[in-house]
Amino acid sequence: MNTFTVQPGGDLSGHVRVPGDKSISHRAIMLGALAAGETRVTGFLEGADCLATLEAFRAMGVEIERMGPGDVRIHGVGLRGLRAPAAPLDMGNSGTAMRLMCGVLAGQAFDTELVGDRSLSVRPMRRVTEPLARMGARISTSETGTPPLRVQGGAPLHGTDHELQVASAQVKSALLLAGLWADGRTCVTEPAPTRDHTERMLAGFGYGVERDGPQACLEGGGELIASPVDVPADISSAAFFLVGASIASGSRLRLQHVGINPTRTGVIDILRLMGARIEVLDTREAGGEPVADLEVEASELKGVVIPEELVPLAIDEFPAIFVAAACASGETVLTGAEELRVKESDRIQVMADGLAALGIECTVLPDGIRIQGRGHFDGGEIDSHGDHRIAMAFAMAGLRARDPIRIHDCANVATSFPGFVELARTAGLQVEAA
Repeated sequence: MNTFTVQPGGDLSGHVRVPGDKSISHRAIMLGALAAGETRVTGFLEGADCLATLEAFRAMGVEIERMGPGDVRIHGVGLRGLRAPAAPLDMGNSGTAMRLMCGVLAGQAFDTELVGDRSLSVRPMRRVTEPLARMGARISTSETGTPPLRVQGGAPLHGTDHELQVASAQVKSALLLAGLWADGRTCVTEPAPTRDHTERMLAGFGYGVERDGPQACLEGGGELIASPVDVPADISSAAFFLVGASIASGSRLRLQHVGINPTRTGVIDILRLMGARIEVLDTREAGGEPVADLEVEASELKGVVIPEELVPLAIDEFPAIFVAAACASGETVLTGAEELRVKESDRIQVMADGLAALGIECTVLPDGIRIQGRGHFDGGEIDSHGDHRIAMAFAMAGLRARDPIRIHDCANVATSFPGFVELARTAGLQVEAA
């Protein structure tokens, strides 16, 4: 499934449920493995990224059973029960897994090496290894600060107050996880809100986390107690369908059981600012996380200046938002989004190149982009640079294209959204994979 070909036109309709939340799935495996007792995870995302995390804990001696689609049973070994793996742990394409694992492995008694695929091997890791080093962790990177990472075991960790310079849920989570093994109190203060799945799930596993505005703190030396986890559908995956249904005339689509954690709903807020008609229905709670059905129908979008306070709350959804901006009337401006340059690709530049290839005028900024809405796309060839979110965003562009769009290097869509092509076709997108 390396190339997507999307025929122009169509609309999205019906009821769909996108796969489980990737961020929550990663954390469910990690905390379930480190808890005392048996944890049952339902709705688990069986994408390559999360399966890499699952296999890493199996390699460290944790028994994990796959009971059925999205149904996983974890026999936790407790905070002191992991064993040294026989080989380096391969995190595949997952920056989340690698950065969070740094926090887990920093507290172990054995040495470990973390490796990844071509894309992950050029992503920056000092943003997490340096603050962990201030806690006493010993983690080495390549000369350029990228993987492979070598974690030396047996380093005594001590609680530290961290003030992050860049809002990053991955760094925050790694530090809090390391704090489980630290002597004393670990606190992390972030400059802007980021997703709080780690804090919520730690509390769900019986581990006290104190939260006061932008700060989260915990005391080392406690214990995690097994707890069931119901993983909601991933709002980052739902975002492509929210955009697709918003831009395609005649669309009316209901997305079921979507996680609406307030640290993740920036995409809804931004699309509504642009004029999208999105309703949040049947709000409820699942496993400590708020969930709801999202109903979206086609609307006339307008360009906006995206508020910088919403950027951390939509950081993974911007490729889809850029497609919406190209279909809007007027100009959309994004600033304060430097983080997009160090994702699976430089998402600012790669999206700009793809938009230009489809006839959209845009200007790249150091920390964002200006997109001049045109209302439709030309056909053309897109290089996704192996970035799953780039590939899926441009697939939705086909709904407002005048000629076919071919998107190359799409294999990594399986990392976050297995079955994307099939589900999108069910909803009405005219897409083929080869």
